[in-house]
Amino acid sequence: MKVVYVLGGNYDASGMCSVITKKINWLAEHTDWEITALLTESPNGREFYFPIHPSVKIVNFNLNYDELDVMSKFKKIKCYRTKQKQYKRLFTDFLMDYRPDIVVSAMRREVNFLNDIKDGSKKVGELHFCRSTYRIFTHPKLPAFVCRAITRHWQSQLLKQIRKLDAFVVLTDEDRRAWGGEAYQNIHVIPNFIQQMPQQVSSCQNKTVVAVGRYTSQKGFDLLFQAWKKVEEKCPDWHLQIYGAGERTPYQQIADDMKLERVHLNGTTKQVNDVFANASVMAFSSRYEGFGMVLIEAMSCGIPAVSFACPCGPSDIIQDGVDGYLVKDFDVDAFADRLIDLINDNSKRVFMGKLARKNMNRFLEEDIMQTWKTFLEHVAVSAQNSSVSKP
Repeated sequence: MKVVYVLGGNYDASGMCSVITKKINWLAEHTDWEITALLTESPNGREFYFPIHPSVKIVNFNLNYDELDVMSKFKKIKCYRTKQKQYKRLFTDFLMDYRPDIVVSAMRREVNFLNDIKDGSKKVGELHFCRSTYRIFTHPKLPAFVCRAITRHWQSQLLKQIRKLDAFVVLTDEDRRAWGGEAYQNIHVIPNFIQQMPQQVSSCQNKTVVAVGRYTSQKGFDLLFQAWKKVEEKCPDWHLQIYGAGERTPYQQIADDMKLERVHLNGTTKQVNDVFANASVMAFSSRYEGFGMVLIEAMSCGIPAVSFACPCGPSDIIQDGVDGYLVKDFDVDAFADRLIDLINDNSKRVFMGKLARKNMNRFLEEDIMQTWKTFLEHVAVSAQNSSVSKP
């Protein structure tokens, strides 16, 4: 069976790219399928950030969408349209010549034309973002009603394409319901995974709360600081350690203005399991997520989590009151109270940490990827049966 995975780029760190490359590698190692990874970004002397199995065929259109990021607004629009025309032509020519059984798209630029390519393959979309934040148009210089109109147009186009897909995969039951659940006959839920249970396990005795994520508004560290102000007053010997990429200076300024004395802002780390194993509680303050992979990674190291019940992911991962706590979005006082509860109750913290590690077994790679394998085999049946009609 021939499977094409649209990877986009693989030259910089990306959570979505990390997950997709792991899927590609697993399928290459555990099946006799012919796997092709399709890229659009130019390497420009860079090597793959995430390794790809040597048996995987690499096709790169070298369209370099990344260069749009540094263009002015109007130049970007013009250049984007040109690249999209090239992308559609190259993609169509490739599929018509290669004739795969399945094409898996991460629902990015190619979803706008993928269903129109009549190469006989089954088209599968997998979305790594939640519906509530996907294809939302904002612009500081345009009126709100104009932004809403553009958003409705974008989302209307997307819904039409989703209905045409042979299968549409989302990461959580929460997001499935947001898309209309049974209204979409082609929708399926397959979560992300961890490759194995980490050897590093927390004793939940260190007086450290940890948070991991990019220094962006999405991750809600400003909200976490508000909660932590209350924690510092009640638990003066505990520390908050934050790790992530991005510009830390604005967040350090917020912490300084709030006179937070035990907040430590760190850069990224490749030893994230060691970080979790040396902490006792995970704080997850995101305003929204596609899944919340870092929750699984932290809880698999044996620490309970306190999280906003943001869309989407935490409510599919955390069992409230069992292996962590879910808090109403933006309720920083309740968030602080839950942190304080775990900090002050050593036996509860240790017990919930053990349950957290145990409950993360359901997200192991072997089980999730077996589900993917069975799912793709099912999708491919009609493609293989119709292959005799391919010229």
